[in-house]
Amino acid sequence: MTETEFDERVRQILDAIETHADHWYEVLDVDIDTRREANVLNMLFENSTPVVINSQAPLQEIWVAAPSGGFHYSFDGTHWKNTRGGPDLHDALTEIFSEVTGHTVTVNI
Repeated sequence: MTETEFDERVRQILDAIETHADHWYEVLDVDIDTRREANVLNMLFENSTPVVINSQAPLQEIWVAAPSGGFHYSFDGTHWKNTRGGPDLHDALTEIFSEVTGHTVTVNI
């Protein structure tokens, strides 16, 4: 994929995550401070738990830093796959955000 295509995919994913955060605030009363600079999304949850999602354009990967660890994802043409064999990006984010919010949430990207 081209760098432009990669950047657009990442932008769409970060947009979707921010939309989820807004929804969780409205529906679940979960306060999340989000700050986005280019293709880096910093999230600080009300329990002071940070989650950072950012793109690594030279590698065409998305990196996630969460209390459960650091994870790298590459696009296989259909899904964002964990480069170390863990769950796909949407499943991993669902697990991470459910844990830090204390609610069962689903992330669709």
